[in-house]
Amino acid sequence: MTRMVYCQHLGREAEGLPYAPWPGELGKRIFEHISRDAWNLWLQQQTMLINEYRLSPLDPRARTMLVEEMEKFLFAGGNARPPGYKAPPED
Repeated sequence: MTRMVYCQHLGREAEGLPYAPWPGELGKRIFEHISRDAWNLWLQQQTMLINEYRLSPLDPRARTMLVEEMEKFLFAGGNARPPGYKAPPED
């Protein structure tokens, strides 16, 4: 049976994640309050941020920035695009 959660990002009931996708308290909070769909949207946003800002996941400052952006995106409705960002054309 699918686990359902009230997704804080989407503002509706949706399918939950099968496990906490992040360690610690933040991972627990994501598991309890974020849907699978919202998490997938975050992964797309994260990829865009890494590419646009040319971030290295090995850089501690980049990781800190991504965690801050993840919290804003998932829980505070933040979806900021980098300056000059142009979305790729849709097929």
